[in-house]
Amino acid sequence: MPGPSPIMRPSPLREERWHVVGAGKSGVAAADLLVRAGAAQVVLLDEQPVSSWGVRPQNASVQCAQIDLRSWIGDEVAHCVVSPGIPGGLWSRALDGRGVEIISEIELAWRLRAGAEPVVAVGGTNGKSTTTSLIAHVLASAGLRVFAGGNLGEPWSNHVTDVLDASIIEVSSFQLERVSMFKPTVSVLLNVTPDHLDRYASFADYAAAKGRAFQCQDAHDLAVIPVNNTLCHREAARGGAAVVTFGAGGDVDVDGARIRDQRAGVLVDLNATRLRGGHNALNIAAALAALRPFALDAKCVVEAIASFEGLAHRTFLVRTVDGVTYYDDSKGTNVGASVTALLGLSEAKAVLIAGGKDKGGGYEALVEALQAKGRAVVTIGEAASLIEGALRGRGEVLPVKRAGSMGEAVHLARAFACAGDAVLLSPACASFDMFRDYKHRGDMFVDAVHALQETPG
Repeated sequence: MPGPSPIMRPSPLREERWHVVGAGKSGVAAADLLVRAGAAQVVLLDEQPVSSWGVRPQNASVQCAQIDLRSWIGDEVAHCVVSPGIPGGLWSRALDGRGVEIISEIELAWRLRAGAEPVVAVGGTNGKSTTTSLIAHVLASAGLRVFAGGNLGEPWSNHVTDVLDASIIEVSSFQLERVSMFKPTVSVLLNVTPDHLDRYASFADYAAAKGRAFQCQDAHDLAVIPVNNTLCHREAARGGAAVVTFGAGGDVDVDGARIRDQRAGVLVDLNATRLRGGHNALNIAAALAALRPFALDAKCVVEAIASFEGLAHRTFLVRTVDGVTYYDDSKGTNVGASVTALLGLSEAKAVLIAGGKDKGGGYEALVEALQAKGRAVVTIGEAASLIEGALRGRGEVLPVKRAGSMGEAVHLARAFACAGDAVLLSPACASFDMFRDYKHRGDMFVDAVHALQETPG
């Protein structure tokens, strides 16, 4: 593997003018990196007034301006970085038509630090953050200098000059839409299920965006994919990496609670970790596959996985009240994630709190899971009527009530639940109709659960 280096690659940017579209964390990080790399001019653009931007560039030479993306066609743009939250439209079609290259923030970071340290890219619809954090935790426990970020937490562009032994980057489909040279040492695709169909024309387009992380890999690299998954195999085949599979019967095998990488001599018992559910067994298996190039001591790997605490808002056990266990899975922002969280609970029955801003794709799979596992459903947000309609389509086999706030939702869920049940917040939707983000939504749930009083006697 390449050795670490604190040196940014020789900059190709001098005397060039760059525009960055989107003034969120990713866009601001890209603008600051461009200045550090020597760009002659950097202009940061957003649809919101500059005075309302929550994050500002650290470098005062970055010019900030407001635009209207419905009419802006970027006549003055020569080079462009787009933030993941900004969808294509008139502006991107205009730039593409003029031959202006539009790249993402992770593509920019890659071009300025390619080859400086091994890069592990972790993609998929569900499980990305847990798997990214787990890989980074194991490597850090082994004494390596590691950055973990990207779609999870901090932008990669803030760390291109760090002295590192590995960068573990969570990559979203939005970030991968505009990559062309990005070539991770290891690319992990955990799964692909319907999501973000409010942005993509079809599920195939969404899956193709996920697969762009493989396209530049060669035989020196590794592609980690679930065993017997035709879609993921097809996407991995877009590059030339060696393939390692995970799951039941895979190169890293999952047999119930036992996860074994025979080649590395690693055996993990899920029950000896702080993670629960079959989905986390798969996350651990994918992490073990991704760790292969680092040749770590097997005992150290097992001990590190056992010490990993998991992440907040991802099927996180909040509290047990009157024999009912409350779980915060606010990060369950799509139907596939909520189905996985619900079916992965050890409790026989659960009251589900679901709803928010609809992302397209339907709720039939969630209704099927509820028929197997549900006690009742409490709906919230803009998608409440859609979820209720999907349940009615199956004959309303479960009681359903709608709540106007998270506090009300928790109280309704408590009234439905029986001792031994779970109450699960796993919304299957985005949060932006009622909350700042999924963290705010989860925090409100946790606060409401902690406010519950035990029944006397």
